[in-house]
Amino acid sequence: MAPLLLAFPSAALPADWQAVEQVKTYAISGQTGAKLYESIGDRAPKAGGGLAIAHTGFKLTWTRTYAVEGNACVITVAKPKVVITYTLPRPESRLPPAVAASWSRFIAGVEAHERVHGGFIKTLVQQIQDVSLGLRVENDPNCQKIRQQLTAKLGVLSKVERAKNVEFDRVELSPGGNVHQLILALVNGP
Repeated sequence: MAPLLLAFPSAALPADWQAVEQVKTYAISGQTGAKLYESIGDRAPKAGGGLAIAHTGFKLTWTRTYAVEGNACVITVAKPKVVITYTLPRPESRLPPAVAASWSRFIAGVEAHERVHGGFIKTLVQQIQDVSLGLRVENDPNCQKIRQQLTAKLGVLSKVERAKNVEFDRVELSPGGNVHQLILALVNGP
């Protein structure tokens, strides 16, 4: 079965860019919640060194303009293009009504979880733009030092973003956490 791709515009951003969000699915099988979850375990995408029920990935590219002003280098344009892809499981066949209702609750919760990760990505992109645009480094007429400074600043932002994702997953997946509860309801349901 070909993956389903849907494009959704992101929420309005105060910046001059907008993320493109898409949903990709992978097929699972089963006619009960337990069998669907077992199939997720068999077919789940790899993420973070293991398997994940769902995954949020992104591709980020930039258009940047470096301008020399006197003896300084300044970033005068920093425009991102970001595509966020949510990968979610999707039953490959029609489910019995009670299982379909249970699945709908499960997948809505999982997608909501993944969209929080997408929000973290959008925040990171905005922070990168905020740090980049107007960055000025004196005594850099060849615009080499500015790239090193920018890379260092972006490394810090990226590390913070990764930590937010790890902590969010830790809370959501821990016993009693939201995703943990979704899993239990699916597996113990019809």
